[in-house]
Amino acid sequence: MLIVFTGCAIFLFLVDQIYLIINMIERLASNAQVNLVYVETILKIIGIAYIAEFAAQITKDAGQGSIASKIELGGKILILATAIPILTVMIETIIQLIPG
Repeated sequence: MLIVFTGCAIFLFLVDQIYLIINMIERLASNAQVNLVYVETILKIIGIAYIAEFAAQITKDAGQGSIASKIELGGKILILATAIPILTVMIETIIQLIPG
């Protein structure tokens, strides 16, 4: 329990910094006239990766390595599912660039 509490306390301490980073990225994307849907999707992917890693590390610390590997696999599948719209746009753009 101490490990979980310490991890959550550190996360809560860093929430303000995370908020500032997300705001900065959104401002940069807005100034560069990038569609915010893509930026939000990428931020979701990063969030999924961090949460899955955090959960996997906690379960490894609890001695449950097999559950940790399942959490990591689930995180990777969620990341892939979240990235499908971006991958679709990229493939469509590449197909349009190919002559013929």
